[in-house]
Amino acid sequence: AGGDLEILNFSDSNTTYPKEEKKNNTTGKVVVRFIVEKDCTVSGVEILKSVDPLLDAEAVRVVSALPKFERPAKKDGKIVRVYYMVPITFALQ
Repeated sequence: AGGDLEILNFSDSNTTYPKEEKKNNTTGKVVVRFIVEKDCTVSGVEILKSVDPLLDAEAVRVVSALPKFERPAKKDGKIVRVYYMVPITFALQ
């Protein structure tokens, strides 16, 4: 288990739409970049594509809360840090 699908499922079920932005019909896709460290933790969370300060802050909060990854990334048999990008879509039904 894990990978892209797990990250997207986690972000979908843990993202809270800011009330103010819901009221203003603010929607869009925030792109967040982060590092998966050698110890499988998440660090260096930053916004690559911004939508709105409140939506951006929520995206950063959710990505920062990701649980530890199960396995570290490896390159040539060595454990390495790796950048990861994830889109978090804020849409109103």
